[in-house]
Amino acid sequence: MTKTSPIHPSDVLGFSRLAFDATAGLTDMVEAMHLNIARKPGILGPPFEGPASGITGLVYQSIRAVTGLMGSGIDALLSPLIPLLGERNSPPGREAVLAALNGAMGDYLAATRNPLAISMSLRQDGTSLILQSRDLARAIPRLSNKLLVLAHGLCMSDLQWTRKGHSHGAALACDLGYTPVHLHYNSGLHISTNGRAFANLVELLLDQWPVPLEEFAIVGHSMGGMVARSAYHYATAAGYDWPRYLRQIVFLGTPHHGAPLERGGAWMNAAFGLSPYTAAFARLGRIRSAGITDLRYGNLVDDDWTGRDRFRPAPDLRCPLPLPEKVRCYAMAAVTGKKTRVLTGLLGDGFVPVDSALGRHKDPQRTLAFPKSRQWVGYGLSHFDLLNETAVYERIKQWLT
Repeated sequence: MTKTSPIHPSDVLGFSRLAFDATAGLTDMVEAMHLNIARKPGILGPPFEGPASGITGLVYQSIRAVTGLMGSGIDALLSPLIPLLGERNSPPGREAVLAALNGAMGDYLAATRNPLAISMSLRQDGTSLILQSRDLARAIPRLSNKLLVLAHGLCMSDLQWTRKGHSHGAALACDLGYTPVHLHYNSGLHISTNGRAFANLVELLLDQWPVPLEEFAIVGHSMGGMVARSAYHYATAAGYDWPRYLRQIVFLGTPHHGAPLERGGAWMNAAFGLSPYTAAFARLGRIRSAGITDLRYGNLVDDDWTGRDRFRPAPDLRCPLPLPEKVRCYAMAAVTGKKTRVLTGLLGDGFVPVDSALGRHKDPQRTLAFPKSRQWVGYGLSHFDLLNETAVYERIKQWLT
């Protein structure tokens, strides 16, 4: 019987770093509020910048110094223990917690080299695959000449493709003979960063696939579909082989043109910055990850965000990126209400509007050319019901047959 470790030693280190980082960040925010309240500025206008002076400033400096010293001490204590203690099987729920944390602030975790940051890999049953032909043959018991790669969405992990006892990948393996492989990635990074890394992994996977490949398809849920589109773009630009083998992409609730919640968050963050009394709270809005801010309009390539302040409200400046050529692309949207409820239909699945999921846009140059026969809308379904509902699976199976 396999033992499960109650906690990973790297988790202790990672969460302790986050706690000290949070303390330092909160100290900065309180100091900024203190400075502005003490100087009594007008209701509107720019906030005062800089550290507090006198005894007050010394207090804040002392808090930061002690926090940094304690953080360094814990690093020095725990870091040598991680390779000695090893990482056993994950306790229940760990993967979901890490996936959500990475979605919310994964770019920060990666930039600070926090061990909680997820490294991209291709996995099966929650275990990372070694992309060497012999290792793949040993790790995957039912290899076939039909490969299916599934890419999860924001704040999720590959294990969450299994919902309410159903897994699209496992079902397609039984019904259509596909071998499912799951992408596992840090969804808080820029979509283009993940897209480029995904392109590299798929190239290596197909090069090392142990049997001759006849069919290759991708199913992407939510952000996973955007990462797949970005990967195809970068793979084509790099002259990779795998785009020639890709036959189908199925997009499940993918926000091709962004999500209203992120656009609303950007305007709220800007509103906090209008007054020196609330400007400090705008720092909280800047915690959200690059992956989340990419969802404002649906950024897919580096040029969509490079050189811009991603937290400032701005018009849609994306480079139009059409659907992959010579690939059959299918789009699925969900609506939480009934078909007769127009307002609910406009809101979509609670996260992604129907128009965004189906690639529709008021600008014809941005509209994605999904034929009517390759579109499907499910009513009475949420964003996450796309992972397990029978009607959804039957449509996917029909498209991939």
